[in-house]
Parts: sequence; C-alpha cells; structure tokens
Amino acid sequence: MYFLCRDCSHLDEGHALACPRCSSSRLIFHPQLPTLSVAHIDCDAFFAAIEKRDNPDLRDKPVIVGGGKRGVVATCCYIARLDGVRSAMPMFKALKACPNAVVIKPNGQKYSEASRQIRAKLEDMTPLVQMVSIDEGYIDLSGTMRLHGRAPASQLAALAREIERDVGITISIGLSGNRFLAKMASEMDKPRGFAVIDPAEAASVLGPMPVSAIHGVGPAFASKLARDGFRLISDVQSVDQKSMIGRYGESGQHLWQRAHGIDHRPVSADRERKSVSAERTFNEDISSRDVLTDRLWSVCEETANRAKKHGVAGYVVTLKLKTNTFRSLTRSVTLLEATQLAGTLFRITRPLLDKETLGGTSYRLIGVGISDLHPAGADQIDLIDPGIAKRAAAERAVDKARDKFGEAAVRTGRAMRFEQQRRK
Repeated sequence: MYFLCRDCSHLDEGHALACPRCSSSRLIFHPQLPTLSVAHIDCDAFFAAIEKRDNPDLRDKPVIVGGGKRGVVATCCYIARLDGVRSAMPMFKALKACPNAVVIKPNGQKYSEASRQIRAKLEDMTPLVQMVSIDEGYIDLSGTMRLHGRAPASQLAALAREIERDVGITISIGLSGNRFLAKMASEMDKPRGFAVIDPAEAASVLGPMPVSAIHGVGPAFASKLARDGFRLISDVQSVDQKSMIGRYGESGQHLWQRAHGIDHRPVSADRERKSVSAERTFNEDISSRDVLTDRLWSVCEETANRAKKHGVAGYVVTLKLKTNTFRSLTRSVTLLEATQLAGTLFRITRPLLDKETLGGTSYRLIGVGISDLHPAGADQIDLIDPGIAKRAAAERAVDKARDKFGEAAVRTGRAMRFEQQRRK
C-alpha cells in the first residue's frame, strides 16, 4: 500500500496516520498511486467560487450564478446545493428552493481568465492537456516522472495547492489509467477531493453505482434500462457484450465497455468538435407557428455560419424546443449527405417544427444543431430534388457578398421580418 500527502506531495509506501514529512493528516491510500497517470481535473462550483474569491463577504452565503427571471442556474455554490439548487435549474425554482441566495450575473471574461491560468499550469506539466469545458479537463502525465522528478500523483497534489494559492479556488482530482475512470473518480470526492480508481478494480468500484452515473446515459435511456432490469452498473456487468449490442446497438456497446472501466480514448490536445448549434431564448413565450418559423430561420442561419467557420458539415440535424413549462423536446433527422447550409437545415427542421405547433403549445426556446460532423466537402447533388444544387449555389453567393460587404449586404425577407419583430 502507498500513501500520498496532499499537503506536501510526499509519496511513500506503508501505513501512516499522519505524513512523516509535514505531519498532515490529509493522506490518500492506494496500491497503484506511483503508477497511474491519467487525471481528470474539475474546478469546484467554478463560477460561484470565482465570485466568492473576489468578494469575501459571500464566503458563507448561498451563491447562485445566473440571471433573469426566465434564466437558468449556470452554477451554484455547495451551500446552495444543500437546499436542492442545481445547475440548469430554472431560476424561479432555484430561488424558491433557496430564497436567501445571492444571485450574481455571470462574468465570462473573469471566468475565462481563471480558466486560462489553470490551463497554463496544466500545460507546464505536460502537452497532453485536453480541456473539455471552461472548468474541467483531462491530463496525461505518462512519462513525466523523469522530467519533474516525482510521480504523477505527487505532481497533481502540488497542482491543487498551486491553483488554490494562485487562482484562489479549489479543484477535485480523479486519477486512473483512462479518461472515463478518471472522470468517475473525480466525482467521488468533492469538493477539494482527490480519488483514485485502478482499472483492475473498476468492476467492484462501479458496480454499486446507478447506470445513470455513466456519461451518455440520460433520463430516457436510464428509464428504458430500468424497465429492462438494468438499474445498477453491476446489472450491466452481468451480461456479455454481445447481448448488450443486440439489445441497444452502439449504445449497448458503449454502456458495456464503460461498465467494465474500458475507455480507449487518448488524452488529446486537439479537442474534437462533436456538434455545432445555436439557440434562442425568447423574452416572452411564443405559440404562433409563423413567428416560430421566423425564429427557426434565424437559428438555422447562425448554426450554418458556425459550421462554415469551422469547416464542418453534419449528417444529423436536430431541432430543439423548450416549452413554457421548461419541458425540452428534441427531434432529429439523419441525412444521406452531410450539410452545413442554412437552407438545408431550415428545409429539414421546418416540418419537425410544424408537427410540434399543431396543438398551439407555447415555447420559450428554439435551437438547431448538427452532429456526426465531418470535414465539409462539395455541396450534395440530389437527383430527387435537383433544385438543391441551385439553392446551395445561391447561399454560397450570399456568403461571399456578406464576407465582402458585411452581414447587412444581403438579407432574406424572413430575416428582415424577424429583425422588425425584435425591434418592436
């Protein structure tokens, strides 16, 4: 058995109640501490922690970072979480659960600067740093022991102290042999935590957890799994991989591999873009199909512009709606050819929107996204719809005109109508 002191990074073999070097009792024990090298770094209640750092009067108060009566919680501190407040919760529900909370409008510039500071510290340790959001990322410290003169576990303990000292917030660390288990470990000890999972013990550690603990298993899939008798990860472990694939296809294979702690994804400095999307939250709920259709065109254009900027096209087009009761709806279509064109996105999603507006439901948000991304190629030629090539050429011509003369150079009637409505 090995132990690591989180206050001085001393790593040694044996058992101890306190660190023999600094007398700290903040020790963690694991037989594989000297050998594991893949870690997940997660900032604790990041936005709220930055706000508390900058205003010490907030230290012992429940803090919610978000805004607007129709907004949602971006994040909240752990004090607010004791009252049931959670990220993405509608603001009115959060304030009902925690009426004494201090609500602070997000400050993206301040959070981005703190994130850059943390990333710089990670990159000082190794170039294998993969940030997956502003407040979390993976790091692979394989082969760095000779460079830094100590094991990855000791380096990570020092990193946590440096971030507390220089950035003024705390982080939680998960250490393992792959990304999935490192992420699971970081969730096990929060806040200011440090947990370890060896791949060899993955089955026993993960088994008692609910299947929803596995990333990618949302509420709908978890409910289906429960109906089929898979409530715990151990239930999945008891079935062979072929059976899971037969039941659930690629999702079954993913689930089976993660239940056994298998994850072959490397830590890559070049983060792979998974999707491109845009969405709009309305100031007032909208039930009019015509008005919603105008809003749909707006988000199709924005999604297309982002896809073109990144040079990608997607095979899967998704319409997202949120009702006035905060119920989210998503409707997806898989195309034979990938697209990045606003016209194609609109043509695909408009019938989906029409179906959802038949009953006069009011909506507070609309969004469009593309996924299953690939590098953008030539525009598709459709023998069933020969006009698509002409429409694509027209859109490309509009793009060139806007690039040369500005966004207002060419406007569609629908976009102009949307702008007039917005100004009213």
